[in-house]
Amino acid sequence: MIPNRVYRLILSLCALVYLLGMFLVPLMDIDASQYASISREMLENKSFLQVFDLGYDYLDKPPMLFWLSALSMKMLGVHDWAYRLPSFFFALLAVLSTYRLARIYYSREIAQLSAMVLASSQALFLITHDVRTDTMLMGWVALSLWQMAAWYETGRWKYFLVAFVAIACGMMTKGPIALMVPAFAFVPHVLLRRDWKQLFRWEYLVGVLIIAVMLVPMSIGLYQQFDLHPGKMINGVPIRSGLRFYYWTQSFGRYTGENVFNEMNHFTFLLENMLWSFLPWILFFLLGLAFSVKELLQKRFHLSGSEEWVSTGGFMVTYCILARSQAQLPHYIFVVFPLAAIVTARFLYRLLFTSDLLHWKKPLLVLHAIIFALLWVAVIILMKWPFNVPAYVTVLAVAGLIGFFVILFARKLRLPLVLTIALYTVIGVNCFLSTAFYPNVVRYQLGNDAAAFINTRQLPKEKIGLYGIHEGRALHFYAKHIFPTKLSVTDFKEDEMVITMKDSLPLFTRTFPQATVLHEGPHFGVTALTLPFLNPATRDQEVPKYVLVRLGNRP
Repeated sequence: MIPNRVYRLILSLCALVYLLGMFLVPLMDIDASQYASISREMLENKSFLQVFDLGYDYLDKPPMLFWLSALSMKMLGVHDWAYRLPSFFFALLAVLSTYRLARIYYSREIAQLSAMVLASSQALFLITHDVRTDTMLMGWVALSLWQMAAWYETGRWKYFLVAFVAIACGMMTKGPIALMVPAFAFVPHVLLRRDWKQLFRWEYLVGVLIIAVMLVPMSIGLYQQFDLHPGKMINGVPIRSGLRFYYWTQSFGRYTGENVFNEMNHFTFLLENMLWSFLPWILFFLLGLAFSVKELLQKRFHLSGSEEWVSTGGFMVTYCILARSQAQLPHYIFVVFPLAAIVTARFLYRLLFTSDLLHWKKPLLVLHAIIFALLWVAVIILMKWPFNVPAYVTVLAVAGLIGFFVILFARKLRLPLVLTIALYTVIGVNCFLSTAFYPNVVRYQLGNDAAAFINTRQLPKEKIGLYGIHEGRALHFYAKHIFPTKLSVTDFKEDEMVITMKDSLPLFTRTFPQATVLHEGPHFGVTALTLPFLNPATRDQEVPKYVLVRLGNRP
């Protein structure tokens, strides 16, 4: 049994660490700061159907994230935490929906394990501060899966309506994948149950109508912005139809070759990244997946009316489809982490609360104890070595490692030992990352560094331009201003200022002899950490410098 008080404590601690990241970690370039900047720009221009990025047409992602984040910033002010707040709630919704979905088919203990596994996966700690569309998408998809399962089991219309509203909202968050995942999950489930009538229910037509009606505002915006003006250039490609791009090219074009992106396209890429993003549960998940497939083979692909294949089948089919795409990124698989959590929870229940897998217990405990101890050692190194953090932080990290060993050899625990050390480690490690590691890393990002200087000195933002520099979007968001990029030194005037790479400074001093450097700072892509960057002895050679220069002698 899992005590309710312990269950609620674990989820509360996870949510607390999410909040630490939301409030303490500045936005990271590229995606999170870009989406925050687009949301701020949408709010400022009140352009809610047509989406723009620094004044240019934007087509890559649907508008739901921008709508909700803009609304949040309208109510609470333009802050990074206000941008993140809607996605924080959707992360909680994903956890709740995972619990409810698992509870339909399994015991309360498995449902609790499912929620704890998802809430404490490394991906959730990351995407509640490095917010992209995937956090919100996960929430909508998990909600639709829960409601669809409840409808199949009870036939009640309220579940059906919420399911298809959630699917439509998910499509307005990241596209057709929000419709595909429920299909990938429930079609194999229905086929294996031999419940043929579920495939041909007339209610699906109502669901399609709900989706179509809800997509009308977004479709109108796409039509007005692109279809009425064919030939607009997006990523160097002329767009004939925004509607076609959204409903076909952006998703299915990854398989037909119409999509211009081609990266990370080998089949195991997403699984390789799950080795870190689904920590500390990845080994349990892989074993749970293998056992689920083995059980299905033993049952000759035939499930009884009380069994489900939504979780395993939904994950496997979605993975195979995403893994065949010509363009993949690690967070693409996060959408089915709720299903992976249920698969993991089933295995953990058998391992820890039954006598089915007794011979697996000790090897898995020893292996994970070694892994988690090494993670605590890594945290101590990260607190002591790369950055000049207060000494007490390192002391606390050492105390965390000592606490780990105290728990490891404790005689009485409220949860099974391997669960306890896993949760203790992942929550503790992310607490240190969110409070002492990520904030120090992001200090080397141009955008928030330059914006802080501009805001503190109250420089006239309309007089500042950019030259020869890729600044991401954090600069525009934190300065609450869109800075234009100029293509030539001669495009600047004496009464203006420029942000440029330090190497470009001689170009300006020759044209503007009275130019004065007001500020110099680092310009490092913090989402691509390297060992030379983390090493204080080699960091200066790894981090280029930018400068903010006043071109004339006018104040």
